Amino acid sequence: MRDPMPLAEMKNYLGRQEVPSDFDEFWNQQISELPSSFNYTLTPQNFGLTNIDCYELSFQGTNHSTVYAKCLFPKNSTNIPTVFNFHGYMGQSSDWSDLLQYPAVGYGIVAMDVRGQSGKSTDERSVTGNTVKGQIVRGVTSGRDNLFFKDVYLDVYSLIEIIAQQDFVDSDNLAVFGGSQGGALSLVAAALNPRIKKTAVIYPFLSDFKRVLEIGNRDEPYDELFRYFKFSDPLHLTEDKILDALSYIDVKNMAHRIKSPVKLFTGLEDQVCFPSTQFAMFNRLNCDKKMYPLPEYGHEEMHVHVNDMIFNWITDSKIQIKTQME
Repeated sequence: MRDPMPLAEMKNYLGRQEVPSDFDEFWNQQISELPSSFNYTLTPQNFGLTNIDCYELSFQGTNHSTVYAKCLFPKNSTNIPTVFNFHGYMGQSSDWSDLLQYPAVGYGIVAMDVRGQSGKSTDERSVTGNTVKGQIVRGVTSGRDNLFFKDVYLDVYSLIEIIAQQDFVDSDNLAVFGGSQGGALSLVAAALNPRIKKTAVIYPFLSDFKRVLEIGNRDEPYDELFRYFKFSDPLHLTEDKILDALSYIDVKNMAHRIKSPVKLFTGLEDQVCFPSTQFAMFNRLNCDKKMYPLPEYGHEEMHVHVNDMIFNWITDSKIQIKTQME
C-alpha cells in the first residue's frame, strides 16, 4: 500500500504532533549530564593495509553500556575530515572492506554499532513492559527518561565528541549519512551536535509516530507499537501518554535544531517509513535542504546513483554520475 496521503499534501505536511514545549530543555539537559571526559579505548587493527589506519573504538555509554565502532583513517595524515555512518534497524556496522572508499580520498569514516542490536555494542538498561518485538517501545511505559532510543541518541552525540577530540581529526569538517534507522541517527547527530556540517539521509525511520498509528503501518520495525496496544492496552487508554514519551525521540521534532545542509532521498513507494512521515521532518527543517523523491523506489537499496551522489557531496569528489538528478 502506498502512503494514502497525496504527494501535493505531503509537500506542506508537518506531522500529527507539535514539538513538546520543553523538548530543547530536555535534550540540552541530557547532554549536560554526560561525562566531561569520556572513558574509551581506541585499539589499532593490523589488516596489512599500507595507506589506511584501522581502529576499534569502545566507550562507556549511559547505563554502563558499551558502545563499539569501526574507525578508518588515511595513514600518516593530520586534520582529517571525517564521516559518521549509521546502520539500519536490527543491523550492525558495515564490513571493514565496505568502508574503504572514504579513506581512499582522504576522509576518515566511523561506523557505530547501535547498542542491543546485531553488532558488538551492549545495552545494560533494565526495563519493565513489552520488549518482545523491538526497541521503539523499550522503556516507554516508564516515560521519556527510560526510552531505549534516548540512550542511543546520547551514544551518537558521545561518539562524535570522542572522534572530534582526536588530534588527527579536523573537528570542523564532520559529516553524517545513513538510511532508515541510520538516517534517523544522522538527523539526530546533526540536531544534537553542531559539529556536523553535512547530513545525508535515506528514508529516515523514527518520525511522526502518531501518523504511523493512523496509517496502520504494521511492518516489522513499527509492529511493536501495535503489539503494545493489542496486548497491553487494547482500548488505547494510554495512547496519549505513550505518544507524549515518544515525541522526545521523534526525529521530526529534532528538525528545528539542525543547522547543517541536509540532503534527503525518499522512495515514494516506501511501505516501512511512509513518505508522509519523512516529509513531516523535511518540511520542518530551517537549514539549507534538498529532497530527492524517487517514485519507483520503496524501502530498499538505492543503487541508482544515490550512494555516489552522497559520496560526491560529502567529499567534494567528482565521480561521474549518469543521471538527471543533479
